Amino acid sequence: MPVRPTILQDRYRNRGTAFSLEERAKLGITGRLPAAVETLDEQVARTYAQLQDQSSDLHKYIYLDRIHNQDQVLYYKLLGDHLAELLPVVYDPTVGDAIQQWSSDFRDSRAVFLSIDRPGDVRASFESLGLGGDDVDLVVVSDAQAILGIGDWGVNGTDISIGKLAVYTAAAGIDPDRVIAVNLDVGTDNEQLLNSPRYLGNRHARVTGKRYDDFIDLYLGTASELFPNALLHFEDFGPSNARRILLANAETYRIFNDDMQGTGAIVMASVFSALKVTKGRWAEQRLVVFGAGTAGTGMADQIHAAMERDGATPEEAKSNIWLVDVHGLVTDDMQDLPDYQRSYARPKADVSSWSDGEVDLLTTVKQVKPTILIGTSTIHNAFTEGVVRALARGVERPILLPLSNPTSRIEVEPSDAVPWSEGRALIAVGVPVSPVEYDGVSYTIGQANNALLYPGLGLGAIVSGARHVTDNMLLAAAQAVADQVDVTRPGASLLPPVENLRASSATVAVAVARAAAADGVATKSHDNLIQAVQDAMWQPVYPTGDVEDQR
Repeated sequence: MPVRPTILQDRYRNRGTAFSLEERAKLGITGRLPAAVETLDEQVARTYAQLQDQSSDLHKYIYLDRIHNQDQVLYYKLLGDHLAELLPVVYDPTVGDAIQQWSSDFRDSRAVFLSIDRPGDVRASFESLGLGGDDVDLVVVSDAQAILGIGDWGVNGTDISIGKLAVYTAAAGIDPDRVIAVNLDVGTDNEQLLNSPRYLGNRHARVTGKRYDDFIDLYLGTASELFPNALLHFEDFGPSNARRILLANAETYRIFNDDMQGTGAIVMASVFSALKVTKGRWAEQRLVVFGAGTAGTGMADQIHAAMERDGATPEEAKSNIWLVDVHGLVTDDMQDLPDYQRSYARPKADVSSWSDGEVDLLTTVKQVKPTILIGTSTIHNAFTEGVVRALARGVERPILLPLSNPTSRIEVEPSDAVPWSEGRALIAVGVPVSPVEYDGVSYTIGQANNALLYPGLGLGAIVSGARHVTDNMLLAAAQAVADQVDVTRPGASLLPPVENLRASSATVAVAVARAAAADGVATKSHDNLIQAVQDAMWQPVYPTGDVEDQR
């Protein structure tokens, strides 16, 4: 006779060695655990020691995934106690390595898989979870077309949604029992996957056009109907789809795209901090974005909106933004420009005197004299010494944001950019880096990590019951992040560290909820908003009371 499953196989209620002897007897698991009864802190210490024995970050990822599947409270307590250290393990960049091996290494998954080949199964797939309309606060979905910096990974990209939810919980206390990870399997153009006998997804090219759009509409309609209070987070969609889906649905659904809005908002936070140093106004900024994909264009959109809020007309704001892509400065004579670039394309006649052919990055910087230079190109060392020196000649305190990651793709190392700009550039980057010593000053380089922003934004949207994510909510989140740092010290970071993410996220959530109320999109009000945010933050502790009644 096979051994029947017990509470030890239920990741929501399992406590492992923390079960008391009395609880073990009551639950019918006497003799199924060693004699020791541990506290949660003791379990964390033992588990952390085991984690340190793993030979690589990927092995650490796999080990943590096993803990996640066995004991949810232990997993989040461990993650929260070592958040700065483990964020790069449970999410970017290690999750990218795990995704590339996902089908081959498949063990288990907490996600919901929706196939474009079986649209009739979408509702049944959600209903199989047994969750009611008031049981879900957050759904993270990806079609895995543009995973981090590694491209299209089809159903292998499922862990991007799971990893994002883990950060939401660890950083902002979003209740892990009230979230859903979703993969939209619309096929893949990754031939390596299609030719692999172990690939677990749909074995055909990515579906595009009306059939794709209908599937997105089906997902949005079904998810919002079944879970009307949930924030619908979109992650790692392809550039053209990401922007199009967001613009088409932002006023209809409670939708948020982190690659566009979250990344744009953390850049806004960096610039908010930098402008405290330069004393400049948003309306006066001149922005050059190198790498005009989803993230880069999303940053341009938000800075454009900030310029307008500061008094610039839409035309004036647009005239102060230049996009540079692989073919040079984006101009209106280029063929087949995607929609998200077309609105920022410069009239060719205005720049024809700059160059005989394509207008490259260096020429653009020399001509524009930007106050802000952003890199989202994933081209390592694209910001050459010539580019950085030209930037520093153009303005006294340039804002330099080389945001591509991992480190092998960053546009310029801060250890080079600081001396090349003679210590005048105000720098934030997309990867963690050590301080830079130059001319007697230690420069702390802030990491423009979306985890500083989107968990608190999500928590604020949940607490306020916001019907939509508005521009002012994003602005409030960015301002709240920026207000957590003191930039008056020479060499100070533009952004707060990630070590205190839960406190930081709570601060962001309060600001976002207030903005939702001011915008008239909040559906919940609270006598004490600060306490309401604290009360909403799930804590990784074993609950008291009868364990048989807990889920």
